Amino acid sequence: MLERIEKLQIAILGLLLAFGLIFAVKVGVSSVSKNSVTVTGSAYEIVQSDSGNLEISLNVRRPNKALAYSQAKKQLPVIMDYLKSKGFDVDKDVDVKSINGYVSYKLAPNGMSTNEIAYYNLSQPISIKSDDVNKIKDVSLDIVSLMDKGIDIEVRNTSYSYSKLSDLKVKLLESATTDAKQRAAAMLKSTHNSVGNIQSVRMGVFQITPVDSTDVSDMGINDTSTIEKKITAVSNVTFRIK
Repeated sequence: MLERIEKLQIAILGLLLAFGLIFAVKVGVSSVSKNSVTVTGSAYEIVQSDSGNLEISLNVRRPNKALAYSQAKKQLPVIMDYLKSKGFDVDKDVDVKSINGYVSYKLAPNGMSTNEIAYYNLSQPISIKSDDVNKIKDVSLDIVSLMDKGIDIEVRNTSYSYSKLSDLKVKLLESATTDAKQRAAAMLKSTHNSVGNIQSVRMGVFQITPVDSTDVSDMGINDTSTIEKKITAVSNVTFRIK
């Protein structure tokens, strides 16, 4: 009988401690919520890229180095003529970079590489830039048609950027903070309180994504693959409650 009473007392003591903890936590949260409220605001804008860059490569493979260089020298003017026909100023918009080369060796019957040269590979990188992003996109899709003329063209990268990003960031941060204040006012409306002065502001990273993307990253996203972009700003604002 005594043992049952002791167990009952322990159970009651445990319940009292649990209720005391819940009450303490509730009081702590209430005291904080009476003083301030923290809200996340966001804002975004859809923009059109105003510059583009296309990286291509002229590739040549020949049995010896002299033939490889000779072939690249003959094919480069054909590429320049093609770009001129697409409306590019080859002196201003096109940058022909240093040629790269490497050797491929013949394989033995067992599949192992030998010291005998099979052919020379040359790669001529070419960079094309323009403020006309649609022209860059058109060429990126069409330039492989030069393969019909026996020219091995590889599209390495196409990128688009927006030059007024710095100014837009300032505008979006202001809008995100305004959005946070409106959200805080909506939250406090039912409590008959109002939003007071800002106590602290923490800006999140910018997310520059394709328009239909929902991706986010703690480090931020900087999409350069699409012409049309969605730029999103986030701010975490703590307001005093009055």
